[in-house]
Amino acid sequence: MQKTNLKWVVAQKLEYLWWIRYLKKKNPTEYLIKKIGYWKKMLGAIEDVVVIQPGAAVLDAGCGPAGIFIALNNNKVEAIDPLLDKYQNLPVFKPAHFGWTHFRNIPIEALDDKEKYDIIFCLNAINHVNDINICCKNLVDSLKPNGFLVMSTDAHRHPLLKKIFQLLPGDMLHPIQLDINEYADFLEKNQMKLLKKILYKRESIFDYYILIAQK
Repeated sequence: MQKTNLKWVVAQKLEYLWWIRYLKKKNPTEYLIKKIGYWKKMLGAIEDVVVIQPGAAVLDAGCGPAGIFIALNNNKVEAIDPLLDKYQNLPVFKPAHFGWTHFRNIPIEALDDKEKYDIIFCLNAINHVNDINICCKNLVDSLKPNGFLVMSTDAHRHPLLKKIFQLLPGDMLHPIQLDINEYADFLEKNQMKLLKKILYKRESIFDYYILIAQK
């Protein structure tokens, strides 16, 4: 049986509290419209490599209450997240509004869909997981042959700060603290071909990257 990391348990509690505070003063309809625009902009940034065909089978892994599933109404989408039961209490998360999406309240570590998806998105989620080794294997196993995995994450820019964050609770929302080459290594260890590495946003401590890989 998989061992649950205490850091992950704490991070999940903090994640839910973060969403409550973040959404407290936002109009749900306006927020969702803005978020759909955000996801469409990201899809535009990867369309030279990944084009989502209508009807494609898509997984939104670690979807949160307003993941990329909200912008994929022409697809058959599965969305998973271990906090979906709690997100039911948030005004922006109304599953009935996203009829093209089937939601499952499970972590990526529990994913067991073999060769099911044409495209898997794991956006802003891989640094939230309990066991990154299991997660990466499950994501790859769930892709159809030649399927695409699109993963985005904050990645450390400075080796010394990375070590400090790994040892001390400097960023308790994110149990996984790695640089972008380490994230890429997890994909390549699982026989994924890394097609593109996009530096999407630069900040003082972290770079925000999008990785695109093919099975």
